[in-house]
Amino acid sequence: MEETSVPEKSINLFYCLNELNDLSLVKEVQRFLNSGHFSKLSPAQWSALVFVLLTSEEKLDVFDLKKYIRSDEGLTRLLPMVKASECALLSYGLLTEKSCQSLASALRSSFSTLKALDLSGNAIYDEAVKMLSNGLGSPHCKIQILRLASCEITDVGVDFLASALVSNPAPLRELDLRQNHIKDFGVSRLAEVVKNSNCRLETLCLGDGGVTKEGCAVLAAALNSNPWYLRELDLSSNELTDAGMHSIDSNLSQCGLTVDCCDSLAAALEEKSSSLRELNLGINNLLDLGIKILCAGLENPHCQLDTLGLSNCGVTGEGCTILASALRSKHSLLRELDLSENNLTDSNSVAMQLCWLYNTNPCIPFDANMYYVHLQVCYKLTDALLLFSKDGLRCAHLLLL
Repeated sequence: MEETSVPEKSINLFYCLNELNDLSLVKEVQRFLNSGHFSKLSPAQWSALVFVLLTSEEKLDVFDLKKYIRSDEGLTRLLPMVKASECALLSYGLLTEKSCQSLASALRSSFSTLKALDLSGNAIYDEAVKMLSNGLGSPHCKIQILRLASCEITDVGVDFLASALVSNPAPLRELDLRQNHIKDFGVSRLAEVVKNSNCRLETLCLGDGGVTKEGCAVLAAALNSNPWYLRELDLSSNELTDAGMHSIDSNLSQCGLTVDCCDSLAAALEEKSSSLRELNLGINNLLDLGIKILCAGLENPHCQLDTLGLSNCGVTGEGCTILASALRSKHSLLRELDLSENNLTDSNSVAMQLCWLYNTNPCIPFDANMYYVHLQVCYKLTDALLLFSKDGLRCAHLLLL
């Protein structure tokens, strides 16, 4: 048993021992499970651990490496559990390219049921992504959610990844590459995935990736050729500027935007084919004039937006009044509004506008407590909201941050 290095072979031996009612090693491993100490397990004990977990009556929906031991060896020993799970949480697991080689093997297996893989926070670099891509491109791969945030990946690694996804684009629904060095070339390669007619990607996260307006233009063209599926696009903390905003929109917080981009945003919301549900414009210098321009899109019957982030955008009570007026439209579908860290000094006026909005919009059913307004305000606004609530007005959930 000690000489057997392949976990699957050891597990088969345990099945044989189980048939012979020899459960001595299994009982020993159950004691380790109860204690939570796994660092000193021998190869045979690792195999016994996997056997116990695989034969447990509990369904293996989620495998979380942090429950056992964070290392390449630990993941290799527990690989049969990864294959048997639907979701593998391997984030911040101290993993290297050695683990990615093992994972690629699991993804290529026709017996694998894995649909979600989170490797965020592991410094795996480009070479490991190349190995992983060998599994992602397999016709047997079923991955729908792939998270690789903060993995020290550059545009070279994204090139490998995109090649794999072009060959097998259908399963993937969410791709997270935030806080990597993907740059415009990496975005252009991902654009080839997005414009593939078989691509069903719904969420694409590229925040803090060194993307500029040139990368945005390429991605926008790809989205225009296949606009039916993407629902969430995160480009936050990239140097897009207003020029980049003429081509793309979604999570655009801290992107150096000004009032000049709001015409393009409003036009995007008015498009008949618009499927945008969430728009985060936080930490941009939009001011009240930008809000006024944006409201033209919010009032349009084609607007599908249900979440709007406007934190720290230089909005005053005047802008809030304009916004509330637009959201009273019978076409408004907005469910969440973030106005935190703005200069809403006229507290009573702001409170009155928001409370009146949520009590006069005909689209809001009486018991619909699913409207959230995030505000960072003074105590006077709190007092005003309490006063209006006592008068029978429904304020929904007003989160006073």
